[in-house]
Amino acid sequence: MFLKKVTLKREEVKDPREYPFHIPAIKSFSQMDFNRKVTFFVGENGSGKSTLLEAIADQCGFNPAGGGRNNTYNLHASESALGPYLRLSWMPKVTNGFFLRAESFYQFATHLDELDQDDLEGLTYQSYGGKSLHEQSHGESFLSLFANRFQQKAIYLLDEPEAALSPQRQLALLKIMHDLEKQGNCQFIIATHSPILLGYPDADILSFDEGKIQSVAYEMTDHYQITSYFLQHRERMLEQLFAEEDEE
Repeated sequence: MFLKKVTLKREEVKDPREYPFHIPAIKSFSQMDFNRKVTFFVGENGSGKSTLLEAIADQCGFNPAGGGRNNTYNLHASESALGPYLRLSWMPKVTNGFFLRAESFYQFATHLDELDQDDLEGLTYQSYGGKSLHEQSHGESFLSLFANRFQQKAIYLLDEPEAALSPQRQLALLKIMHDLEKQGNCQFIIATHSPILLGYPDADILSFDEGKIQSVAYEMTDHYQITSYFLQHRERMLEQLFAEEDEE
């Protein structure tokens, strides 16, 4: 791993009632140690996992709207409110990497198109499959990024990468991650709802639910348990769900 520890500089927080410090998981957060090359953040929407991931990206020098250190473009509400209050501990520090923010990936692709207009050597798309990401399907553009942009000796922060990926392409992402990890010198921190991605072997899974950040086993995540139960008892689960709607 390159990033060893993230610490909240709580002494600099002026009003803990303000966003994002009032989020339960952030409110109780003080320090996070990274012990594996792959770490997952899980939790319900609004639990703080994407907020912390974005703040880490900000302190890595990546654009909080998505991209690497050299991708400079503006996006509404793309600044990290939490980032300035974090201290990152490295061994050694790396500057190479990428922050994937699924919800703003369209704007990132547009940013590349704008760069290409001024690129006389035609190198802009070299790390993204050789053509505009807008000329590829959503899932294809994500995989082009993963397969071509991701290299060794780097840290990659992914916020809900499954948003554009079919189950088959999620497996393809796992293969890309495994190949990079096997070669060494890569670290991944991923916020996800996908039980497929969470199944990556020997990864740390940190839950942001229940008002604190804590390690959880794969089989104990809601993502695994709900998906597993649904696949095994689909008719019963839907019958119960629709019965509750009728009662309301």
